[in-house]
Amino acid sequence: MITFTPLLGAQSSASKASQSLLELEGGIKILVDVGWDDTFNTLDLQELEKHVPTLSLILLTHATPAHIGAFAHCCAAIPSFTKIPVYATSPVVALGRTLLQDLYASSPLAATFLPETSISDPGASTSAASAAASVDESDESPEAAHAGRILLQPPTAEDIALYFSRIHQLKYSQPHQPLRSPWSPPLDGLTLTAYNAGHTVGGTIWHIQHGMESVVYAVDWNQARESVVAGAAWFGGSGASGTEVIEQLRKPTALICSTRGGEKFALPGGRKKRDDLLLDMIRSTVAKGGTVLIPTDTSARVLELVYALEHAWRDAAGSGQGDDVLRTAGLYMAGKKAKTTMRLARSMLEWMDENIVREFEAAEGVDATAQSNNDGPRSGGQNKTEGKGLGPFTFKHLKIIEKRKRLEKILTDQTPKVILASDVSMDWGFAKESLRLVAEGTNNLLLLTEPLHKEKVSNNHRESRHKKTLSSMIWEWYEERKDGVALEKAADGEMLEQVHSGGRELSWSEVRRAPLDAGDQMLYQQYLATKRELEDASQTAGQENADPTADVDDQSSSTSEDSETEQQGKVLTLVTTLAHGNRNKLGLRDEDLGVNILLRRKNVYDYDVRGKKGRERMFPYVAPRRRGDEYGEFIRPEEYLRAEEREEADMQQRRTDSQMKLGQKRRWDESGPNGRRLSSSGGKRHQGQGDTSKKDISTADEMSVMNDGEGADAAASSDDEPDGQAFEGPAKVFFEKASLTINARLAFVDFTGLHDKRSLEMLIPLIQPRKLILVGGMKQETTALADECQKLLAAKVDVDVPASADSAVIFTPVNGETVDASVDTNAWMVKLSNHLFRRLKWQHVRSLGVVTLTGQVRGPESLPQPATPEQDQEGPHKKQKVLLQEETNPATDSEAESTKQQQLPPPPTDKSDLYPLLDVLPANMAAGTRSMTRPLHVGDLRLADLRKLMQGAGHTAEFRGEGTLLIDGMVAVRKSATGRIEIEASAQSAAMVPGRKGAGSFLAVKQKIYEGLAVVSGS
Repeated sequence: MITFTPLLGAQSSASKASQSLLELEGGIKILVDVGWDDTFNTLDLQELEKHVPTLSLILLTHATPAHIGAFAHCCAAIPSFTKIPVYATSPVVALGRTLLQDLYASSPLAATFLPETSISDPGASTSAASAAASVDESDESPEAAHAGRILLQPPTAEDIALYFSRIHQLKYSQPHQPLRSPWSPPLDGLTLTAYNAGHTVGGTIWHIQHGMESVVYAVDWNQARESVVAGAAWFGGSGASGTEVIEQLRKPTALICSTRGGEKFALPGGRKKRDDLLLDMIRSTVAKGGTVLIPTDTSARVLELVYALEHAWRDAAGSGQGDDVLRTAGLYMAGKKAKTTMRLARSMLEWMDENIVREFEAAEGVDATAQSNNDGPRSGGQNKTEGKGLGPFTFKHLKIIEKRKRLEKILTDQTPKVILASDVSMDWGFAKESLRLVAEGTNNLLLLTEPLHKEKVSNNHRESRHKKTLSSMIWEWYEERKDGVALEKAADGEMLEQVHSGGRELSWSEVRRAPLDAGDQMLYQQYLATKRELEDASQTAGQENADPTADVDDQSSSTSEDSETEQQGKVLTLVTTLAHGNRNKLGLRDEDLGVNILLRRKNVYDYDVRGKKGRERMFPYVAPRRRGDEYGEFIRPEEYLRAEEREEADMQQRRTDSQMKLGQKRRWDESGPNGRRLSSSGGKRHQGQGDTSKKDISTADEMSVMNDGEGADAAASSDDEPDGQAFEGPAKVFFEKASLTINARLAFVDFTGLHDKRSLEMLIPLIQPRKLILVGGMKQETTALADECQKLLAAKVDVDVPASADSAVIFTPVNGETVDASVDTNAWMVKLSNHLFRRLKWQHVRSLGVVTLTGQVRGPESLPQPATPEQDQEGPHKKQKVLLQEETNPATDSEAESTKQQQLPPPPTDKSDLYPLLDVLPANMAAGTRSMTRPLHVGDLRLADLRKLMQGAGHTAEFRGEGTLLIDGMVAVRKSATGRIEIEASAQSAAMVPGRKGAGSFLAVKQKIYEGLAVVSGS
């Protein structure tokens, strides 16, 4: 059973956010992506919050706001979300962390609003309260509805680092059996495999295998190779030249594919033509002395743009051509986490295209040569600097900006320049600040890299509430071309199109933060107290599942029905808890408290456990857990100070306190002399957010989450804050109308890195999915692609049979619609006889059991009916007398039948007695019904496993070339794209020659291969 429900991103014209719910056999629920859009509306997360108490695990695909934007918010605002295992690749974890840190540091609205209903009903959850407090936005704008409301405290950089440190990191093409949430049913051998999706570094196509069903989740992928990002792994990854889709991704039970970009055609000339078009646009503007502003994201597609522009500047500087205008232009990248992003990019080259790796190796070779030629201190420094090779992300011309004032200083300079600024929406980040200073120049260029198509009419109220971003409004101007188009000739002779903005006015609502007054402070503290009570109640209710290992053992013995009942009971308990809160205490009823009544009610010493299940049968005692890692319990050095050392430390602390100004407060992370933390409670600040180990914190430190090196001062500086907003803590939001006159030209170069119409129409028939689910695009894109794929898949099945409604295997659901993607099969249940069951010889392949049998189907067995007391008294002759009477008196057949129905006991309720019986064949039929089919091998053999088996048997085995295993230097084993095992060997390897090394290798290899497979002989 496979059911799929898109929560966000299906046939949506207003939002690119992606959230999908996949449910498998046994109640396993998988959430794929936790996306959000630039409006940061908590109503979009309302459906997701309902499913959190039943989720088994979470998968993340790309490090973009559309796929990971709401992850930190859900960890902070939704109870029990942090207890669900999350899986992603390491680039998605690292780049996603910097993305959200930049997002929350730049956009005030990302913190979301304090629910208005939380004052009267503080138990209400964030999403539900926001829904109840929202007004009808058809009559009032969203800005007016939210004006004067209190913003919540956003997650800090340390909080976001903590959330991402819990994510389990996977590598490409390595099957993994995941963990499950404490309340999830058993996964029953569920296997996850990540494959490269292109589009972004670390982007993932998920292959989910559960039993005999497989699901391929491929949203936002790109088959074409780019400068930095390798193409999708449909044909085997980077450098592969296969003509068939790899076996693991071919013929899945269900293929979930995105349709965004399904109506566009690839630019003729591919990546080179695209890069040349970008550079021609830049040269055209720089030659006039103008500035080019390119809004882009902070961590994903920006790597492709940075690489292309940096190498273009290198080529211009090294070509010796003085007429290249790029030599006189500056190149800048503006973002609050730009340095961290670029440093992380240098540490994940193995996740990029193979050309990046070659360039890095070549640069390292040049560097080694320069160091070997350095023969003295007199000229060593200069020669080393000039001869050192530049790596792919070692920038010589690109300058990174992390401070707002420095960006303003650079933009006020009249020299030509190119600015890469975050974000694409231009609603937050440095892109909006750059637009203020670039828009009025007639020689400047605003270069868009992503299309922002919007459907003209939308009857969906949920989509109508999404406000337009600055980029979407500018994109509408670009498509309208109301004020004309400027055509200029490029270097290759083609014409460049740049749209005139015509001095039009761009209006938007500016967000202004203000400190809270005394009344608002009281309301906010009241909300925090109520939220803390709810968290304590939810943690107490779920303490029995605090240890995942113990939870797996406990729930593995329970039935699926019991787990489903307990699962729904937890949801009802949580809902009841949220609905019966007051300002001071939660005010729960005795029925709601359950066994917790022994702790929360005074003078209550007894609780009825009869008929209870799970934790309701035991006293709610929670043993304290000692924090530690694999090396033992954590040691706090301050607990082992001697008396004189402790007294000296206290004296230093008092001395420091006396030197501080009156009213000045210490920071949580402020340290005193000798590195000792001044506040003893600072280390316990995040204990309420879940148990973490020293290993997690060290990993976060290694990835430079809390200290970003050169950018640390920029993060802590208040220079980036506008006037009047340089304060921390909760704030009240106000909206001010702002407008700007746009005189700059508008242009577009497609740098989205997504599949086009040709790729979709070519690959989907090659994948041959049994069920195809199309999501992630606008309605017209989804409908057009569904019609085209209907014809292509029908033609693939049978060329002579045209496409019809009967061959429909394509689903186009909308948000919230559940589709059943299970494969239509005809299954019959039979009952095996005892004689046949004893003869079965099972063969086990991984988690499957395979057996071949030949038998004869007979009717269901009829159990002997129990004898009545009259039958027992009359003995065995009663039946003969009744039969004789029926034969001699046929007229009484109906009366006898009615009397018999009244006297017979009711039929047995065991349904197994109604199944047909599969029994052994009689001896006279067995010889004539032997199957003459060839043996069938069931299973999948990995060459890495075969290598270990051969080495364990005393043979030498090593990989030679790509996908070739050489054993004893004589036998070569290859695995084709279709999964077929091919063995090549010399003639002498097959002969059993005693004393010769490698003798009998061919037969030994065949034997090991057959041992790893199940042979179905068919007889």
